[in-house]
Amino acid sequence: MDSLVVLWLPIVLSAVAVFIISSLLHMVFTYHNSDFKVIPSEDKVMEDLRKYNIPPGDYMIPYCTHAKERNTTEFKEKMDKGPVIVATVFPNGQMTMGASLISWFIYCLIVAIFSGYVVWHALLPGAHYLLVFRIVAFTAFAGYALALMQNSIWYRKNWNATLKSMFDGLIYALFTAGIFGWLWPA
Repeated sequence: MDSLVVLWLPIVLSAVAVFIISSLLHMVFTYHNSDFKVIPSEDKVMEDLRKYNIPPGDYMIPYCTHAKERNTTEFKEKMDKGPVIVATVFPNGQMTMGASLISWFIYCLIVAIFSGYVVWHALLPGAHYLLVFRIVAFTAFAGYALALMQNSIWYRKNWNATLKSMFDGLIYALFTAGIFGWLWPA
C-alpha cells in the first residue's frame, strides 16, 4: 500500500495524460473511422429489427445454449444459411459520452495503479529512468492492449480495428511509462 501513496502523482498524472491523449487520438485522427462497416439497406434492417424491441445486451445469431446443440443438423443449417452475427444492442436514444468517459478515466487509473504496483515491487527508489520506463511500459501495454486480441480471436472482430486499438494502447503505455520514469522517487 505504501507504493500507491508514494506513487500517487505519477498514477494520477498518467491517467489524466492518457485520458487527454485518447481524446485527441479519437477526435483529431480518423484512422478509427473504418473500424465498423455499414449494413446494406441499413434503414430497412433497422425498421425490421425495431418491431422486436430487443433489449440492450450482447447477442449471437444463431444462438445455442449447449455444445451438444452445436452438433445438431438444425443448428448447422442455421450457421450455413447465415447470417452469423455477434452484436451489442445499445439503449435507444442519443448516445451520451459522460458515463463512458468517467468509466474510461477510472480504467486509466486502474492501469496506472497496477503499473505502479508492479514497478514499485520490481525496483528500488532511485532506479534509472529507463528501467522504470521499461517495466511500466510493458505493464501498461498489457493493461491497455493485450486483451483486445481476444475479440478478434473469439468474436472475429476485424483484426485491422483491433491492431489500431492496440497501437493506441502502445501510445498510452509509452506516455504512462514516461510519466512514471520522470516522477520516480529518488
